[in-house]
Amino acid sequence: MLLALLEEYGDDDVEIGMTTTFNRDLELESIDLVTLAGRLEERYGRRVNFAEFLAGMEFDEIIELTVGRLVEFVVASLKAAEAG
Repeated sequence: MLLALLEEYGDDDVEIGMTTTFNRDLELESIDLVTLAGRLEERYGRRVNFAEFLAGMEFDEIIELTVGRLVEFVVASLKAAEAG
């Protein structure tokens, strides 16, 4: 999903790891996070509510958001949905 989003900007050769930040490393803006939230919802439905996840963060936390933190959130959300 993230690579598809980056391809739209012609940045498909970027290395992405767990410590990669959305803002500093990938230079994504808030509208890009909204797009990513929509794609996550398309893929996982209500089980992964990225918009709610971001809403619970301070501005500085959003700026420093890493791919790893998003991955951890998605995994935790899916496990919680499976559990009940």
